Amino acid sequence: MDQKLVEKQHKKGKLYVEERLALLFDDQQYQELTSPETRDGVYICEGQVSGKRVIVAAQDFTYKGGTLGLKHGQNIARGLDRAIRKKCPFISINDSGGARIQEGIDALSGYGDIFYRNVKASGRIPQISMILGPCAGGAVYSPGITDFIFMTEKISQMFITGPKVIHAVTGETITGEALGGTVMHGANSGVAHFCADTELECFLAVRRLVGMIPSNCRDRRLHAYLDSNAPIFNFQMPQDSHRGYDISEIIANIFDVKSFMELQPDFARSIVIGLAKLGGETVGIIANQPRYMAGVLDCNSSDKAARFVRFCDAFRIPIVTFTDVPGYLPGIAQEQAGIIRHGAKLLYAFSEATVPKINVILHKAYGGAYIAMNSVHIGADCVFSWPGAEVAVMGEQGAVEILYARETRSMDSQHARAFLDEKAAQYRREVMNTRLGLKRGYITAEIRPEETRDKLIEQLNRLGYKAAIRRIVARRRHGNIPL
Repeated sequence: MDQKLVEKQHKKGKLYVEERLALLFDDQQYQELTSPETRDGVYICEGQVSGKRVIVAAQDFTYKGGTLGLKHGQNIARGLDRAIRKKCPFISINDSGGARIQEGIDALSGYGDIFYRNVKASGRIPQISMILGPCAGGAVYSPGITDFIFMTEKISQMFITGPKVIHAVTGETITGEALGGTVMHGANSGVAHFCADTELECFLAVRRLVGMIPSNCRDRRLHAYLDSNAPIFNFQMPQDSHRGYDISEIIANIFDVKSFMELQPDFARSIVIGLAKLGGETVGIIANQPRYMAGVLDCNSSDKAARFVRFCDAFRIPIVTFTDVPGYLPGIAQEQAGIIRHGAKLLYAFSEATVPKINVILHKAYGGAYIAMNSVHIGADCVFSWPGAEVAVMGEQGAVEILYARETRSMDSQHARAFLDEKAAQYRREVMNTRLGLKRGYITAEIRPEETRDKLIEQLNRLGYKAAIRRIVARRRHGNIPL
């Protein structure tokens, strides 16, 4: 390791490429597939991460600013080809000044080779991008195609055009950090799935993720979900359905102790997604977050959940949803942003998914959002409800104002209010419950909250074979679903 190059990176507040590789691989052991003569600014390596074989492409910013030329791009493309052949995850460590300008179209060709392989690998092997330096222009599209993006405070930047170009074209002035840092992509754009404070924390998170996901789309076997590492259930649902609570408390009370890894926690916060262990096996979790905007669905939360559903389906990860949703977010801004188009993505993702899908209705499930949150109508295998759950077209106040608009038209405001309050209480008693859903078979059963973990384990053990058959049928019908 050249100490001068190490110090050069350290002055920028970053680790040297070989230090990063040592943090990532088990026991700091890996085999470099390139050589000093063929690297051209990128190390292609093979080794184990969390006990699984992976292929890694790590850019070296000390070599021509980590810029990507033709050979550099071809090295990464060959690494992706190898990962596809070996059926193992591919991890890219991005620290680059972008395309090597002096190589012209050859540099663009190098990017094209990578993008093509990213798409070819999509849904077959997990692809993880670590942004540990600048990532500008065409360089951002490869991470954008991959499954997960990790960033680190103060050193990670992603943008299509940098601050200087923006100022020259639009006259706007902005720093690189504000334009493409962790705040922008962790909370605002939703591009990043995980933002760490330090590089060490970032590498630990990647290692944890690799340990939780399958190595490839065929790696999912029919395992038994065991009642091991179970938490002690200690959660009391608020009696008032309008009172918020933190959905992460419910997740912590049901899944294996400290196993939940939340993704995109600061983006579209009205919905929570992540991976957790249930009896030692990985499941995907999608849950409304009543603590934020009452858990409504909007454009961003629909996109966030839909993309995660499709990842879980590609890699045979069962999906568990927790529903407490008052509906879709109303308003002109949402309509202009295309809530119809974005909301449809979630409906499509759940309907298409062939993995086991279980839904638990916790409190509210209103309108189209009830359907979109993994209902039996779009393919859920099993739907449970907790006592007191409310399933209806809408809440009582909105419902009675529409139903009895004609009757109240001739009343004074005081009598109209009293009349509507009486009808709202009647609507709540007669309509806002799960009785009809249980009778029709839309809801499988009402369960006690403390039973939830056992019921999930029981159902997932039962559904494994059924999902395997469903996947084969879908494969024969569509021809584009990995077995």
